[in-house]
Amino acid sequence: METLIIIIFIFGYLSITLEGSLQINKAATALITGILCWTIFIIGAPFEREVIEKLGTHFNDIAGILFFLMGAMTIVELIDMHNGFDFIREKITTRKKVRLLWIISITTFFLSAVLDNLTTAIVMVSITRKLIPDKKDMSWFAVLIIIASNAGGAWSPIGDVTTTMLWIGGQITAVNIVHTLILPSIIALLLPVLLISPRLKGKYEENATTQHPKTSNSIYFFTGAGLLLMVPVFKILTHLPPYMGMLLALSIMWIFTELRNKRQNHEEKYKPIVAQALQNIDTPSILFFAGVLLSVAALDATGILHNTAVLLIEKLKNIHLIAMLIGLLSSVFDNVPLVAGTMGMFNLHSYPADNSLWELLAYCTGTGGSILIIGSAAGVAVMGMEKINFFWYLKNISFIALLGYLAGVACYLLQLKVF
Repeated sequence: METLIIIIFIFGYLSITLEGSLQINKAATALITGILCWTIFIIGAPFEREVIEKLGTHFNDIAGILFFLMGAMTIVELIDMHNGFDFIREKITTRKKVRLLWIISITTFFLSAVLDNLTTAIVMVSITRKLIPDKKDMSWFAVLIIIASNAGGAWSPIGDVTTTMLWIGGQITAVNIVHTLILPSIIALLLPVLLISPRLKGKYEENATTQHPKTSNSIYFFTGAGLLLMVPVFKILTHLPPYMGMLLALSIMWIFTELRNKRQNHEEKYKPIVAQALQNIDTPSILFFAGVLLSVAALDATGILHNTAVLLIEKLKNIHLIAMLIGLLSSVFDNVPLVAGTMGMFNLHSYPADNSLWELLAYCTGTGGSILIIGSAAGVAVMGMEKINFFWYLKNISFIALLGYLAGVACYLLQLKVF
């Protein structure tokens, strides 16, 4: 039974990785993998009731993550639908290339800590396109947006789906992960920016392409961002699960949007814009997470992950090396199943909340995806938007991103030794 489950999981994982070649949405592959793993488990188990109870326990945790993501996606969609992100574009006035590079990178870094890194990358590329007339220069800006969004998401409990998973799972706490990982994450960005800056000299001339009207609706940006930032605060104050705070934030944003739109459109027939936002969110991604988490839950319930953890500890004998290895693997494989698998391998009894394993895992899987352009959702999105060649990125950026990744690891280990 266990062997068959492992084979199904491996085939499913390979199909997810080869999504582009197979042209089958990874959400469908992940879902069928998860269902098949549990089906084999219950067929081969002596007591069906125990399997159903284990499934119920795991699905309770999975549902929390899915509702959290759905709420966050909807808030971001509402900001975008009301041109809230144009507020950022309007505040960028410099035409000097290097200064603009730093502004875009730093803005992306901190915006990614509030939004998820995929959304941030898409938003910032869209904004930067309107500021950079030169296509070649835009490629350098785009790759730094990838690195900055991944680094920015790593140190925030709401910035990257893997960090969010660790936070919801109880492996990390919000305040601790921020002050522990912010400096390593800054270094993971700072080093690539310093190395790429000399490639950009001079400034852009103001022209019709770079001029833009002031059409933003900043109240939606600040309201949405403020509500997202309040989610960890809600968790700390009430001790309720994070998805409760996110659903509260969504409900407040929903009411705010409904009332504001009704007042502004009182002469027209009212259109339910929040319902439209819910239709626009990336539902396949939510189903993908559901499938992946169900698959990993099956491996956990059967004891496969525990046995794998024992083997890793015996061979590597260092949890920090394990975290670094998983971070490097996340540049090739999707980091969601990697983190979900690690959470199943190492229990909270042996490795309690805010253990260095979880902290370094959050950093490594968040930033490791920048080493290859296909290593993160942000990278894949930007690759498609800007038509960046995989081998161009490998030749010009991968080593720089790797240096930033390793420098951040060194910074974290130094912090751990000193403090």
